[in-house]
Amino acid sequence: MYRRLPAEWEEQDGVLLAWPHADSDWREDLPLVEPVFLAIAQVVARFQRVLIVAPQTAPLAERLRRTGVDLGRVSLYPLPTNDTWARDFGPITVFEDGKPLLYDFGFNGWGLKFAAHFDNRITAELDRLGVFGQCRVSVPGLILEGGSIESDGAGTLLTTAQCLLEANRNPHLSRAQLEEKLVELFGVDHVLWLEHGYLAGDDTDSHIDTLARFAPDNTILYVRCDDDRDEHYGALALMEAELRALRTRGGGRFRLLPLPWPKACLGDVGERLPATYANFLVINGAVLVPTYDDPADVEACAVIARAFPGREIVPVDCRALIRQHGSLHCVTMQLPKGVLA
Repeated sequence: MYRRLPAEWEEQDGVLLAWPHADSDWREDLPLVEPVFLAIAQVVARFQRVLIVAPQTAPLAERLRRTGVDLGRVSLYPLPTNDTWARDFGPITVFEDGKPLLYDFGFNGWGLKFAAHFDNRITAELDRLGVFGQCRVSVPGLILEGGSIESDGAGTLLTTAQCLLEANRNPHLSRAQLEEKLVELFGVDHVLWLEHGYLAGDDTDSHIDTLARFAPDNTILYVRCDDDRDEHYGALALMEAELRALRTRGGGRFRLLPLPWPKACLGDVGERLPATYANFLVINGAVLVPTYDDPADVEACAVIARAFPGREIVPVDCRALIRQHGSLHCVTMQLPKGVLA
C-alpha cells in the first residue's frame, strides 16, 4: 500500500469554505468580513468548484448571485458551524495506491481554546451527504489541523514543534511516536520540524501555513522580519537560520524566498494581529495572496509569482480576516482532483 500527501499546487476539484454568521465570533464584524468571503468565492469559482457550508444557505445563494459568483460552480450545504476555519477542520486528502483517501482528523479548537463541536463534524456530515462520492473517509484518531502541515507532494512534510507537540492536542504521544504516525498516515519519509517562529495574535500555536510554505522545485517561501525593533525579529531570525540548515530528501539545500514583513496591524484595543503573506492559497491556474493595504503587498505578490510562474496572482484584502486571528489560507481547504462526486 502506497500513500502520498499531495502538494497544494497539484490539480484540484474544488475549495471548501465555511461561511461567517451571526452566531460565530464574526457577529460584530460580519459587514467587514463577508465581502472577503464573497471575493474568495468569486475568484475560486473562475477556476474550479466552491463548496460552502453555512447554517442558512438560501440568503447566501442570493448574495453570491448579486456579487457575480458563478453559481454553476458553487455547492451549498446547510450545516451548523462554530466558525470559519475550514483549513483546520476540513478533510485532509492523501492518495492511497493512486485513489483519494480523506482523513477526518479530530479538531478540538486548537488545543481546547474555542468551541468546535459543530466544526469537528463537518467532514463526516459532507460524507453523509454524498459529497465525496466513492472516496473513503478514514478517522485516524489524532488531533491534527490542516494548517499545521505542509507537503511538497514528494515525501517531505514540514511542520512546527510548537503546534504539533502542544499539550492539549495529542499528549499521549511523544515526538518520536507522533512522527511515526505522520510517516504512516501520509506516506512521507522526510519530516522537517521548525523549533522557532511565531506571529503575535495567532491562536494556532504557530501553524506552519502562517510562517513557511512549500512551492515547486524544492522552494520554501517564508516570512522574514527585517525590523530589529519588532517583537518578532529574534524568533523569525532563528527560524530563517533553521530553514537555511534544512536539506531536501536528496541532501541539497532548499531555494529560500523571503516574504516581506507588513507593518503592524492592530485590533480595536491595540492588540497585534497576525498579518502574514505566507497564508496564500494555491488553486488551479492561480494563487490567491492575502494583502493588508500595505506597501509590502506588491512585493509579496511579486515573490509569490516567482515561486509559481504561469499562475495568475490574485490579491485579496484580508484585513477583516485577521481581526479573528487568521487569514486567507486558514479559511479555505483545497479538495484534490478525484475527491468530489
